[in-house]
Amino acid sequence: MSQFLSDDQVCEAYRQTRQSVLELLEQTPESFATLIVPACPDWTVQQTFSHLVGVPEDLLAQRMEGITSDAWTNAQVQRHAGDSLEELRYALEQTIALFDAMLPAISSPSNSQLVMDALTHEIDLREALGVECEESSLPLAVSKAWLLDLIERRGPSASAAVQSAECSDLELVRALTGRRSVAQMDELGLPGNQIVAALAGTPLKPPV
Repeated sequence: MSQFLSDDQVCEAYRQTRQSVLELLEQTPESFATLIVPACPDWTVQQTFSHLVGVPEDLLAQRMEGITSDAWTNAQVQRHAGDSLEELRYALEQTIALFDAMLPAISSPSNSQLVMDALTHEIDLREALGVECEESSLPLAVSKAWLLDLIERRGPSASAAVQSAECSDLELVRALTGRRSVAQMDELGLPGNQIVAALAGTPLKPPV
């Protein structure tokens, strides 16, 4: 059975991911805001950042109806439509104190899912912007644990092969969040078709 990391580690992983997102917002030229994010082709760079800002805003405001649904995330994008990257950075900074106070109250494994989502979109942005990604980190470890648990529950036949794979945490997390094709997963020594079957019906749909 997958072992989730401790709540303290998960909270620290979220804080690290948020700091990375803030730094990315500061470093990204405004002219890149309209670039399409290949891993999320329905969103631009600005819209992906808007989602990362909108999640803590919605949790703080207790806007929980339809949480994690397309309607919930699209409302975040619409709320920040027209915001500059600088304005998004300021908006995210404004959530820090209150959200850090809330973080310990978010129960496991929902807190790990929060990290997984934030990290996934941070990496989406890094790939879109040509910015290097870490191969191993605390946020990756938290995300990996949540994803391995998901595979154990939804695709137990794939679980052993996934857990024994020798690819990096980065590649494993990208594969299990629908960012790698079956062929790419097979090249990594992962059971691509079994992973696709396990992820069916979730938002983590691999590309064709």
